[in-house]
Amino acid sequence: MRGEASSRIRAILVKEFIQLRRDRITFAMMVGIPIMQLILFGFAINTDPKHLPTGMIVPEPSAYTRSITAAMRNSEYFELRHGSMSERQAREALKRGTLSFVVSFPPGFSRDLVRGQEPQLLIEADATDPAAASNAVAAFDQIVESGLRDDLNGPLAQARQPAPPVDVVVHRLYNPEGVTRYNIVPGLLGVILTMTMTLMTAISLTREVERGTMENLLAMPVKPLEVMIGKITPYIGIGFVQVAIILLAAHFVFGVPMIGSFVALFVGLTLFIATNLALGYTFSTVARSQMQAMQMTFFFFLPSILLSGFMFPFRGMPEWAQWLGEVLPLTHFLRLVRGTLLKGSGMNDILPNLLPIVLIFGLVSVIALFRYRRTLD
Repeated sequence: MRGEASSRIRAILVKEFIQLRRDRITFAMMVGIPIMQLILFGFAINTDPKHLPTGMIVPEPSAYTRSITAAMRNSEYFELRHGSMSERQAREALKRGTLSFVVSFPPGFSRDLVRGQEPQLLIEADATDPAAASNAVAAFDQIVESGLRDDLNGPLAQARQPAPPVDVVVHRLYNPEGVTRYNIVPGLLGVILTMTMTLMTAISLTREVERGTMENLLAMPVKPLEVMIGKITPYIGIGFVQVAIILLAAHFVFGVPMIGSFVALFVGLTLFIATNLALGYTFSTVARSQMQAMQMTFFFFLPSILLSGFMFPFRGMPEWAQWLGEVLPLTHFLRLVRGTLLKGSGMNDILPNLLPIVLIFGLVSVIALFRYRRTLD
């Protein structure tokens, strides 16, 4: 009896290994997901972002302003990407998200510093993501003092005692209280849409095959583009039902401000939903079963939430991880939705984030149409 049981067990083991070898997508997921998690968490994730883009407003350059600027560079928290800017240029850059900070020197800064009058130095931070700005802001006082240490010697040494030589004023824009939910809840809108929209259409064609209705679909006189449009259009309405639920909860339950253009938000949502549906449809043209389609969706969803800036500061990641994040539609949508709700962005402001979503949608749609199978073989 024991010999017969062992032979039966051995037969089942052989059968499972054969099935696993045939199901290459499942095997790739089993190996690929742990490797991807190790790489992303080990190398890409960083909660202390450095080299944050910073603009300067310096109406009267001097040795003291240059010393503070050099200290900012040496700290590695700030990356000065522009020379002296106007106030209008700086505000627009902050609103568009191309800058994380703007440091403003007032007129007469050097004169007041020499006189020991403790001049003010303004740092404005994009606080839509409080975690990304907090460490740099906290270190700014010390950076200024270290930058002026060598300049305030001899007769000017009294400017360092007993109070700091400069009064650093911090303005946290768009989220002055640093409320985390103002950053998380709008981001959840993109995360939920990515997960549900991609999954819904990822199983659309494979479900037809498993239910035996794919033959009827192939027999119909319809083109691949018509099939794709017919498959994804109903889910756009479902997506907007989810949007309505999340936005109502965000406003009335979590108190998230909504000060931007709802027309811009609607356009961004429509394109983002359509892009995720097209992605899911593309997965369904590759997968052989609903299980494989779900696995591929998860394989796409994991880097989306890790590399998009939803869970961790985007600019804290190494450059290679940021390049990967830029090809994900969720990355651009998070900037779009946070800018619309928190910064009051309009159509012109969201265009830099809207165009990449349009390009991704076009590319994915072409791949889906090319991959569409006209036979069951």
